[in-house]
Amino acid sequence: MKVAIIHHWLVGMRGGERVVEEFVRLYPDADIFTHVADRSTLSPLLAGQRIFETSVARLPGARKHYQKYLAFMPRALEELDLSAYDLVISSESGPSKGVIVPPHARHICYINSPMRYIWDHYPSYTSRLNWLERAYFSRLAHRMRIWDVTSAARVDHFVANSNFIARRVDAYYNRDATVVNPPVDLGAYKLPDVASKREHYIFVSQLVPYKRADLVIEAFRGLDRPLLVVGDGSQREEFKKNLPPNVTLLGRVSNEDLPGLYQNARALLFPAEEDFGIVPVEAMACGTPVLAYGRGGARDSVVEGTTGLFFDRQDVASLRDAITRFEAMEDSFDAAAIHAHATRFGAERFRREFSAVVEKVLAD
Repeated sequence: MKVAIIHHWLVGMRGGERVVEEFVRLYPDADIFTHVADRSTLSPLLAGQRIFETSVARLPGARKHYQKYLAFMPRALEELDLSAYDLVISSESGPSKGVIVPPHARHICYINSPMRYIWDHYPSYTSRLNWLERAYFSRLAHRMRIWDVTSAARVDHFVANSNFIARRVDAYYNRDATVVNPPVDLGAYKLPDVASKREHYIFVSQLVPYKRADLVIEAFRGLDRPLLVVGDGSQREEFKKNLPPNVTLLGRVSNEDLPGLYQNARALLFPAEEDFGIVPVEAMACGTPVLAYGRGGARDSVVEGTTGLFFDRQDVASLRDAITRFEAMEDSFDAAAIHAHATRFGAERFRREFSAVVEKVLAD
């Protein structure tokens, strides 16, 4: 069986690329197709694969400004010759599922999210554009929505990374999706060798608007509790201008140091509406409870009252209420039980569940 893997672009190692790694482990002889690839940013496993770029890679400056060529990506995907392949796996959160697959083949789309910037995040995205950019993007997004829905019909079976994304697939494509949560690399994330008193709260994310670091910082303003903010991004300088004394901006933290910060934290604050959310699983693998916004993919990983708590609104009052509720029952959270729950999201489980979906689709 010849297998092709389609991914929107390969220019770093984030959650979507970790999923592609697991596809390669399942199908080591697969060919990878992508709009733009930078092997120097990829893991040795991905960098060693056969990678073919679409025509987008030949456009001027595409390796750096590939996202500006969104309008060219649908046609570039449709130009790919996949006639020799029996199984096509597309990894979707940018344009990748729109390939044309031969009738004898099966197309399974693992969807991290429908393209957010043309669907539910469209108002937020366009609010950051100037009037000329908005005028151009409004026309482009309209055409992309039509193509996105049309190309969904080319997929034999959708696999969503969370129940939240499965609902998006139903809303935008009117299609069902099997839920297989993404793989989380838990090798470095474990319970501390020696349990100690947990002192601080922690927030781990890029410092960009939709991650809502601003909400966490304001919730801790005036609270007699230390907060560590891990991450960097466009909002960091803004936060530094008016930072409460009990809040510390740590910036980027190495993969070696991050587990220790989780292990010594009372709880992780997770205020964003995410597609799934790798960070809560990492924290829980270290025995750390999670206080999460009660919408989005966190609903798939956090268990209310057992591994964390949810708050209902993205505002200071709701988050502070969650902190108060957590501290009233903090001693009831069992670090070992939280860690055991997190181990359910490892890579081996992902490969097993995704393989079962592939086998069923091929059998049908």
